[in-house]
Amino acid sequence: MGYQFDWSLVLTGEYRDWLLDGFYLTLKISAVAGGCAMALGTLVAVLRLSRVKPLMWLSLAFTEFFRNTPLLVQIFFWYFGSEVLLPKSVNEWLYSMDFEFAAGTLALTVYSSAFIAEELRSGVFSIPKNQLEASRATGLSFLQAYRFVILPQAFRIVIPPLISQLLNLLKNSSLVMTIGVMELTYQARQVESFTFHGFESFTVATLMYLAVSLLVSFAITMYNKHFLHHLRY
Repeated sequence: MGYQFDWSLVLTGEYRDWLLDGFYLTLKISAVAGGCAMALGTLVAVLRLSRVKPLMWLSLAFTEFFRNTPLLVQIFFWYFGSEVLLPKSVNEWLYSMDFEFAAGTLALTVYSSAFIAEELRSGVFSIPKNQLEASRATGLSFLQAYRFVILPQAFRIVIPPLISQLLNLLKNSSLVMTIGVMELTYQARQVESFTFHGFESFTVATLMYLAVSLLVSFAITMYNKHFLHHLRY
């Protein structure tokens, strides 16, 4: 007998709810990690651009290490190594929450922040150097000049690649299933295990990922058109 498709298993009832719960958790971990990655990536980019040599070397080591090691290895690194690396109070706080979720969020945050930092650094390089010099001449400190003058312009320039990085983070979040985070891919695997209808469950999961990706891609396209229009006029 051939394979018998049964889409009702994943479109109605309990298994549909599993997939929706997983999709919600995927969006949640992506949003939390994305916000933290933007903040950390901005900090790393500013340190990389500072004239303090130890800070420059530290930020360079950070970006090179996390950009050039596999995300899956980093997920296991934080999941199994957090107890050794982090203070006891922090570990107790993590375990009081959802530890798997926290470890996955931490791994996604650190990994994505390294790429975001490089995107921001390239955006800063596209801004004329005399703007920083003029800002300093008005009495602003180095950090104030970046906060009020340089970074706002850099963010506007690199919004499309930053959104692409956040979209990559969303897709990379599927890897946290390996440490027990019950996101969309994990739930699709659970549905397959209980029903033996893996094609249907993973098709629905794929379409959910695709819907978000297409929505974000459309937003990037519209922003680029709007941005280019303002540049012309």
